[in-house]
Amino acid sequence: MKLEQQRVYLKMGRLDGKVFVLSAAGQGIGKAVALMAAKEGAKVIATDVNGELLKQLEGVPGIHTQVLDVLNKQEIEKFANSLDSVDVLFNCAGFVHHGTLLDCAEKDWDFSFNLNVKSVYTMCSYFVPKLIAQGRGGSIINMASVVSSIKGAPNRFVYGATKAAVIGLNKSLAVDFVQHKIRFNTICPGTVDTPSLRDRMAAQGDPEQAYKDFIARQKLGRLGTPDEIAYLVVYLASDESNFVTGQDFIIDGGWSI
Repeated sequence: MKLEQQRVYLKMGRLDGKVFVLSAAGQGIGKAVALMAAKEGAKVIATDVNGELLKQLEGVPGIHTQVLDVLNKQEIEKFANSLDSVDVLFNCAGFVHHGTLLDCAEKDWDFSFNLNVKSVYTMCSYFVPKLIAQGRGGSIINMASVVSSIKGAPNRFVYGATKAAVIGLNKSLAVDFVQHKIRFNTICPGTVDTPSLRDRMAAQGDPEQAYKDFIARQKLGRLGTPDEIAYLVVYLASDESNFVTGQDFIIDGGWSI
C-alpha cells in the first residue's frame, strides 16, 4: 500500500458517511455518544427536549442539534420527514423512577412507560419505514438496562418493568425486519456516573451515602462512565456489527453475575 493510501485509510472513521440520529443527547450517555459518533465520521443529528443542554454541542464538527420532545408524536413525524436519509437511530431518552409498587402512582407508571417505551415505539414507527424505503438496511439501538428482565433491583419497580418491555419490543422488531437488513440491539448498562444519577443521589437526602451504596453493588468496584457505553454504541452503529441483531448487550461492571 502506498504511503498516501495508508494516510487516507488511517483517517477513516468507523462511522464515515453515516447519518446518526439520537435522543437525549444533551448530557450523560447521549452526549458522549454524540461526540464519539461525530469523531468517528458520522453526521450526527443530536436531539434533546432541553435546548439549553444542546447548546454544549453547538459548533462541534459533525454535529447538528435539534430540540425534540420524544413524547410528542407530531414533532417526531415532522422531524423524521425533514431528514433526507438516516443510517443509525439511538433511542436514548429515559427516566428512572425511584420506589416500589407502593410508591408508584398511576401517573408515575404512565409517564415511565410513555418515555421509556412508547417513545421507542413512536420513533421506530417513523424511522423504520424510512430505512426500508432507502433499501440499504441500518442500525437501531435501544436503551434498556440490566435492571429489566435480566435483573431485579430494589426501588426500581416501574423502571425495571419498562426496560424489560424495551427488551421484548427490540426482539420483536429484530425478527420482523431482519429481511430488510435493519438491525435492532439493546444496550443494558449497570450504574453509570451521569448528571441524572447525581441528581437522583441528591434527591435521596444523603448523596455521599447514596454514592457509596451504588459503588457497593458494582463488582468491579466503580461506576461506569458515559464513554464506556458510547464505545459499545459506536460498535453497534458501525459496519463491524453487521452480523449482530436482536441482542441485549450487558455492560454493568459485573453487577448481574
